[in-house]
Amino acid sequence: MPVLSVSPAIVLRTRSFGESDKIVTFLSRDYGKVTGIAKGAKRSRRRFVNTLEPFSLVNLRFQERAQSSLVFVHACDWLQVFKNLTTGLENIAMASYMVEITDELTREREESRSIFEHLKQGLVFLEEQGSSVSYLTFFEMRLLTLSGYQPMLESCRRCGKKRPESGEPFLVRDPEDNRDYVPHWCFSPRDGGILCRSCLPFRKETLPLSLEALNALARLQENEGLLPSSPGLSGLALKETRTILPRFIQFQINKELKSVSFLETFCMA
Repeated sequence: MPVLSVSPAIVLRTRSFGESDKIVTFLSRDYGKVTGIAKGAKRSRRRFVNTLEPFSLVNLRFQERAQSSLVFVHACDWLQVFKNLTTGLENIAMASYMVEITDELTREREESRSIFEHLKQGLVFLEEQGSSVSYLTFFEMRLLTLSGYQPMLESCRRCGKKRPESGEPFLVRDPEDNRDYVPHWCFSPRDGGILCRSCLPFRKETLPLSLEALNALARLQENEGLLPSSPGLSGLALKETRTILPRFIQFQINKELKSVSFLETFCMA
């Protein structure tokens, strides 16, 4: 009798394999990220009735296969149906992005119960509350912390100058050219955090970051996973985060995210 492993899981991605099978990657609560082969999934009307689509929250039953990194997916049963996630393009865009960055920032079979719960809560939020750019920013910041990729936002990565809580304008006049204005702070994906105005010349690829957006991101990061009642982000600051965070994540994983361009259609307007 084969030993079956059972765990709640979220479908991250799926692809066809041969004429009737599918290769599916799950983020499971108890076994981390698991990739397996679902035999006959394209034709099955009993074991896999629409349960292998992305965003699906299922009870996964699988069996290890000797000398193979792919498990055998025995069956999946619905745990929760997210009907609203696929009713609008904006919800689809945000859910696709949340699932993709979770997939890319986790490794196969690593303990990830907290990340599983975070993604589950994110999908439930979209299902019940609808799309929210503020919530998406919170989701990114919390995921980066849980996966060990959190940006450094307390001080300049080069000189150590502390981030002020208030009192600095977004732009100041460049002392070397009275016609140009430069930001007080910038974000450097390569340095993994912020740079002050004095250190900007040492790095070419930086993204301007207003003090409002910087402090709001720092508050989200310090919030220990609890969504604040008001993230404190204005429309302008939200646009800054929509540039900075996807760029930072893509730098960390060293590849482009497929869902970013689709998401930008709704979040950068």
